[in-house]
Amino acid sequence: MKPPFKTPTLLFVFVLSIVFSTVSCEDKKSNKSENTYEKTKQKDSILEIPEEKVDPPLVINYKIDSLKTSVELDSFKNRYSEAHQNVIYAINRIEANKVSIGKSIVIPDTLFNDIINYSPFPKNMELLKDIPKTVLISQRVQGFALYENGKLIKWGPLSSGKKSTPTPNGLHYGNYKAKRKISSVDEAWILPYYFNFMNFEGVGVHQYALPGYPASHACVRLYMDDAQYIYDWAKQWELNSNGRKVLRKGTPFMVFGTYDYENESPWLQLATDRLNNNLIDEEMDTLKDYVAKYNEYIKTIDRNDLKKELSLDEGTIVTYN
Repeated sequence: MKPPFKTPTLLFVFVLSIVFSTVSCEDKKSNKSENTYEKTKQKDSILEIPEEKVDPPLVINYKIDSLKTSVELDSFKNRYSEAHQNVIYAINRIEANKVSIGKSIVIPDTLFNDIINYSPFPKNMELLKDIPKTVLISQRVQGFALYENGKLIKWGPLSSGKKSTPTPNGLHYGNYKAKRKISSVDEAWILPYYFNFMNFEGVGVHQYALPGYPASHACVRLYMDDAQYIYDWAKQWELNSNGRKVLRKGTPFMVFGTYDYENESPWLQLATDRLNNNLIDEEMDTLKDYVAKYNEYIKTIDRNDLKKELSLDEGTIVTYN
């Protein structure tokens, strides 16, 4: 007897296996496509996040030019634009008329029109971030810096008190100002854009010629444009109605450092050490002390109670002579 014919059954099984195989492949393709889409989506989302651009630090080196002859002096004046000459004068803490034959000056290897690029003060000072406005006066490097909430907005050269009449170091405050003040030392000396920060002693900042070393009678000499800037920018004290009591002190003026009379000017030392004029640890410690004192003073201030009269420290007594 012949066995039953099973071809249809086998054929059905074969066709069914092909169908399942096709469906399985389609599922795998679909899963693969979804996975590829997810990976592409993740990759695209990562690429959408912009990378933070970090500018490399600006490195400026310096050299000494002695200007030994009239030819070298003329070459200096012809080689640099007026704007670049002004930058060089500021770095050397002098006026243009102080550049003469035999005068040694320091010159940067890269010149910008903006003096901010040559600042010995840091661009940002976390220490000063809670103070709206701060004036720093460094006697060691004969420079000032203006900060707003710890951000450097301006710096420039100065001439502080000479060896016999030094500018007093310490935490001082802006008191009063005058566009034109007659010196108490010599009536022939006119002090434009005067801003007092030690009332009793009569010490302040103002415009006067910069010779390239400490030369004043305790005050701080500045270029005209710098003196005018501080005059407009810094805040004066707040007095009561009769002008006899200080309700609130003005912008803090932090004077620190000691000028070294025994060695060459610190800016000339930039030729051998480009970081020579930067703030040193000792100076930072001094500034920390000043900020601590400022913070203690601020705790006594109530902006909503201007009738509150504060006792005056020596050096901030109101006088009218």
